[in-house]
Amino acid sequence: MKTSVLAVAIVLGAILNTASAQTVHQKAKNQRHRVAQGVKSGELTRTETKNLVKDQKEIHQEVKTAKADGVVTKDERKDIKKDQRQESRKIYRKKHNNRDRN
Repeated sequence: MKTSVLAVAIVLGAILNTASAQTVHQKAKNQRHRVAQGVKSGELTRTETKNLVKDQKEIHQEVKTAKADGVVTKDERKDIKKDQRQESRKIYRKKHNNRDRN
């Protein structure tokens, strides 16, 4: 009985952990999609879009630089995730700042 409960808890924990932890690649893809949706809906101006795309390219370059030596260290991963979180907040603020393309 105890082993089956433990097994269920381990499987459930693994599923929840996998669902909440996005990869750097997936997060970048989601952010690109959010920017594209903002352009399509008119929530983002041309200048805002240009700046957000530039920031996305900088993060991508940071990832390439981290991978260049074959090993992405814990500190490099931490910096990349921090930059992605900041960029995510920036996308939200730009999309909700009452400026639009129209």
